Amino acid sequence: MLYYLFRFLEQFNIPGAHIWSYISFRSLLALIMSLLISAWFGEHFIRWMKRRNISETARDPSIDPFGVEKKGVPTMGGIIIIVSILIPVLLLGRMRNIYLILMIITTVWLGFLGFMDDYIKIFKKNKEGLKGIYKIIGQVSIGFIVGLTLWLSPDAVIRENVSQVKQGQEIVISHKTEPVKSLQTTIPFFKNHNLNYSNIMSFCGKYKTAAGWILFVIMTIVVVTAVSNGANLNDGMDGMCAGNSAIIGVALMIFAYVSSHIVYAAYFDIMYIPHSEELVVFLSAFIGAVVGFLWYNAYPAQVFMGDTGSLTIGGIIGVCAIIIHKELMLITLCGIFFIESLSVIIQTQWFKIQKRKGKRVRVFRATPIHDTFRRLDSQLDATSTYILKGWPKRPFHESKITSRFWIISIILAALTIITLKVR
Repeated sequence: MLYYLFRFLEQFNIPGAHIWSYISFRSLLALIMSLLISAWFGEHFIRWMKRRNISETARDPSIDPFGVEKKGVPTMGGIIIIVSILIPVLLLGRMRNIYLILMIITTVWLGFLGFMDDYIKIFKKNKEGLKGIYKIIGQVSIGFIVGLTLWLSPDAVIRENVSQVKQGQEIVISHKTEPVKSLQTTIPFFKNHNLNYSNIMSFCGKYKTAAGWILFVIMTIVVVTAVSNGANLNDGMDGMCAGNSAIIGVALMIFAYVSSHIVYAAYFDIMYIPHSEELVVFLSAFIGAVVGFLWYNAYPAQVFMGDTGSLTIGGIIGVCAIIIHKELMLITLCGIFFIESLSVIIQTQWFKIQKRKGKRVRVFRATPIHDTFRRLDSQLDATSTYILKGWPKRPFHESKITSRFWIISIILAALTIITLKVR
């Protein structure tokens, strides 16, 4: 809203009004504003929750040996993150931008889905929360909406990057003059690192483009669902998910910025995506919100984000990557989320296979994988056999586990950015 106000005032030669057209100014302002809102609103939110004794159900001490210290800690702190994102974005963003609209819808949609899950856990005293099928339906629905919008919207276009060999064997990167609907996505480590979904569906003959768009929508659903669930699983220690998400957000903001700048897009040999600079404003607010949330969520936590926060964070990351055509790079960038999800899948599936044989065999001490590093030997199930029982050799305090996971996320983010130049 402020963007349009000052652009209107600019025609009257109001001093300083023109600065609102600069993406760097609005992004930094969004970052600062979201940090301040998160810090101020977070304090009042925590007090309000404590006065009404609204806290998370006591954690199982066999899972969380430090859970006794966290009794009575308020949850649903994801509301702090959502409010801290939406206010700066609504004030500073260009609300006619299709990408910004999709990000706002994703935030509200998954925020509401997570809120319902937390509400059932707290007020209905049901530790299981919202039934899994309803969560999946909610995640699939927003993925479908995003994928279909990017398919059908005339504003969701790109200018494809092409390489030309000039005299002296110099390779010059340029972009096609006309923006087009495109099914290309960036694939790392390959010299010509654009993958076209329609080429995958080439066996459909003349219908390969339509089939490619269907595959793209399915891919969007898978990415949104997988990343939001991965973030949800990662939210098991104080500051864990918020810290990792802030790091991922910084990397995505860099990708969004270079994708929206035709000179930088040519330098990195990636697609130029017109109007995607509004994602930089959104991601700045996102980074400020989760960093500000860490003020209260770092060990020892004064508030938990709950599913209200974790599902929203994962959805934001997934949808943003889809919009800037970098979804395949999430395997590296969101490596922590991927490992957390993979550990759960391995643990549950292996246990089911062995149970059919009459055995109780588990791979890890506990899952998601971060729980393995804090599980004590005395807390293991005596009736089960553990393949990796001796790993790690000793448990760690969760603050050390969290900080090491942050370091791994920084390394993965740096590697993901490097892949733009390594082919």
